[in-house]
Amino acid sequence: MSLRMAAQREGAKKWFIVVVAGYLAAFVFLTLALDGGLALGIAYGIWAASGVALTALASRILFHEPLTRVMGFGIGLIVTGVLLIELGAAH
Repeated sequence: MSLRMAAQREGAKKWFIVVVAGYLAAFVFLTLALDGGLALGIAYGIWAASGVALTALASRILFHEPLTRVMGFGIGLIVTGVLLIELGAAH
């Protein structure tokens, strides 16, 4: 998403900085979660699911892309699925 912003807008350099900072932050927080004892499958599931959901929401705001009720329901299913996996792993 930030790469798209960089390709379409003036001031692309600052968007590339956002991309690099975002990737660094994602890997740092993933590493901290794994070091804190979170299982790899759970951590990756949360990481991937939140990426999909947040990208869909941000593209609606930044690029005025559609976000239909069905898509919103899908985001809800993603959140529910990750929570169920976390609850299942706790047992």
